Amino acid sequence: MKAQLILENGVVFNGNAFGYIKETVGEVVFNTSMTGYQEVLTDPSYYGQIVTMTYPLIGNYGINIDDMESSSIKVKGFIVRENCQSPSNWRCEFELNDYLKRNRIIGLEGIDTRALTKMIRNNGTMRGIITVRELSRSQIQTKIDAFNNTNAVAEVTRADIEVVEGNGPHIAMYDFGMKNNIVRSFKARNCKMTVFPASSTAEQILSVNPDGIFLSNGPGDPKDVGETINEVKKLIGVKPMTGICLGHQILALAMGANTTKLKFGHRGANHPVLDKQTGRVMITSQNHGYVVEDETLPKGIEVTHVNLNDNTVEGMKDTGNSIYSIQFHPEACPGPHDTDPIFDEFVALMKGDTHA
Repeated sequence: MKAQLILENGVVFNGNAFGYIKETVGEVVFNTSMTGYQEVLTDPSYYGQIVTMTYPLIGNYGINIDDMESSSIKVKGFIVRENCQSPSNWRCEFELNDYLKRNRIIGLEGIDTRALTKMIRNNGTMRGIITVRELSRSQIQTKIDAFNNTNAVAEVTRADIEVVEGNGPHIAMYDFGMKNNIVRSFKARNCKMTVFPASSTAEQILSVNPDGIFLSNGPGDPKDVGETINEVKKLIGVKPMTGICLGHQILALAMGANTTKLKFGHRGANHPVLDKQTGRVMITSQNHGYVVEDETLPKGIEVTHVNLNDNTVEGMKDTGNSIYSIQFHPEACPGPHDTDPIFDEFVALMKGDTHA
């Protein structure tokens, strides 16, 4: 079925719809990963976004149950150059087209994804519509103007507290849209985890007497969760704290720093990051549209990691308050094991080693 991507700047890309045929509106972004489309689809950090994959053939190894990062697809739409309809992999349980149908998400294929990526790179992320019908200019404008992603965290967080048993350090975790592999990574280190909804108060977090507090990844602008930032402020210096991605940004805001939106974000599995503490360069997986402004970090906070593509902050440490956070995703295995030791550093901090 013929379909269009209509961008807010008026540019139209013509292609073919697949998956679940239903019009959608979202922020159009691109991801440069060659593999991992299943993890991208189910990553809650992509909530509210129409994701374009720059690698030309997607779906070639199918979809399996084990590699989901959440219970369902979280993107608003999915754009590929070519959707593979005959996947070949022993772990394949169903095709990409069927998976999108099951989750009621529309896909668009057959467009020039290189041209779209260049447009986003040059002009910045834009809102867009994937549709199979003709829309008037006024309809397009109304739909685009009506879209916002300010309530994203509330849409993807859990409803109830969950306890994951373990014999190691007890971690109280804020779920802002947490990926499953973060839980797996801490579980592999035998940590006990009590996972809280994003709306939980500092008092609720401390009520379980954790050894440390973890702030997860999640979607949207960190400044949209002002109430959470205020609760995190109450926890600074009380317990050791660590964070990934959105959690890292929330920690920075709680400590008095500022965040800003990137032109087109960092989304891919090939971003080089320098660990300033060791001098080692790591290949990292990233998915964020906002960064911490280095020059706004209060005195005493050390920048531990830097993105070598644009010199943005990728990690920070406040030794005095036992805080250590990372902008990229160490659980995503891009290197594939370059960043895995960061979880050991998190656990060491929870145990009281401020030099981790």
